[in-house]
This record gives sequence, structure tokens and C-alpha cells, in this order.
Amino acid sequence: MNNTLDPNNLKEGEDFYYTPEGYKCFTEKYHLKRGYCCKSGCRHCPYGFNKKTGGITKK
Repeated sequence: MNNTLDPNNLKEGEDFYYTPEGYKCFTEKYHLKRGYCCKSGCRHCPYGFNKKTGGITKK
């Protein structure tokens, strides 16, 4: 298991932040550490996934 992605080892402000609504939002840095696109339409997706088209656009 990759210890840097252990849910108990995430750093607020670096790997994620809380939205005004109280949701945990992962940062671009976290997504890059994870190493792949989950195709969920994440706000900070560095892989260019478009939830509406289902396609990935290289950035």
C-alpha cells in the first residue's frame, strides 16, 4: 500500500480542503500523487476528464 495515500495521512490544505458546503475536495497535487483519473469529474482533475462527454483531454 502506498503510505502517501493512506486516508489517515492526508494533509488538509495540501491534499484536500473543505468546501463551504462541508465536502472534502481533493487538490490537483493529491490527484497527481494518486496517479490516475477516477473519471468522477473532480473539480481539480489534472487529467482533463470531462464528465459531460466522458472523454479525457490532455492538458
